[in-house]
Amino acid sequence: MTTFADPKTVHVAERPATARPRPYRRGRGAGGTLRPGRLAYAFLTLAVLVSAFPFYYTIVAASRSNADIAKVPPTLLPGPNLVRNVQLALEQADIGKALLNSLIVSTSITVGTVLCSTLAGFAFAKLRFKGRNTLLAFTVGTMMIPPQLGVIPLFMVIAKLEWANQLQAVILPSLVSAFGVFFMRQFIAQSLPDELIEAARVDGASTSRIFWTIVVPIARPAMAVLGLLTFMTAWNDFFWPIIALSSQEPTVQVALRQLGGGYVQDQSVVMAGTLLGTLPVLLVFGLLGRQIVGGIMQGAVKG
Repeated sequence: MTTFADPKTVHVAERPATARPRPYRRGRGAGGTLRPGRLAYAFLTLAVLVSAFPFYYTIVAASRSNADIAKVPPTLLPGPNLVRNVQLALEQADIGKALLNSLIVSTSITVGTVLCSTLAGFAFAKLRFKGRNTLLAFTVGTMMIPPQLGVIPLFMVIAKLEWANQLQAVILPSLVSAFGVFFMRQFIAQSLPDELIEAARVDGASTSRIFWTIVVPIARPAMAVLGLLTFMTAWNDFFWPIIALSSQEPTVQVALRQLGGGYVQDQSVVMAGTLLGTLPVLLVFGLLGRQIVGGIMQGAVKG
């Protein structure tokens, strides 16, 4: 018995197997990558304005008089008194010496923290030794202790060493950071393959050579991020420097405390000094910004 196929079925089966290209959804570009829409640009613009407004208002307040700052509604345009207020700030406090001291303190703490944290992070991430997990847990646990609890014992040690009113009293206690050790340990553990270290050991490289020639180049983006965070923390620190230092050897934050004195504090002079103290941080961010963005993007790709 002969059977015949349905013509519709034959027509469908004989149809060329050429699929029409699926159009990308709205908001997608070539390769299917997402394109930001107007709402995303509006949100990013709003975020930038909100983030930059405090710095802009610092410039406005530093260029105005104390009476202008007290007006309601406040003045939002820069005034003509910026140079005068900066001169008053330099006269009322030794801002130049304070900037130099803060630069020495912040740079020393940053270099020490980045170096020690990278060394410790490499050891915790890739070296095998007894008690490694216990030491790492103890190091991370120290972040749970409020720093105010150690002020009195630390000051007693500083006084016994006769370091009071000297910069090393601020530098040495901050050369190692538990957060920095944990941060570098996590980055090195994810970014550095064990096979690379084993290959270097087969070639006869020592642990120190592996660290300087392999670990440091790979960990450079994370070191830049940690360096910026450490520099900003050391630069803005007020609690310990006001205890360990005097007005003869001030940092920026200690020197700002001396500005605008009088029955009514002159906020415009304080803002002018604050503006001077903010410029070095912006300079550091400009120098390390590319490394920081690269480190964030590298972590995003790996994650």
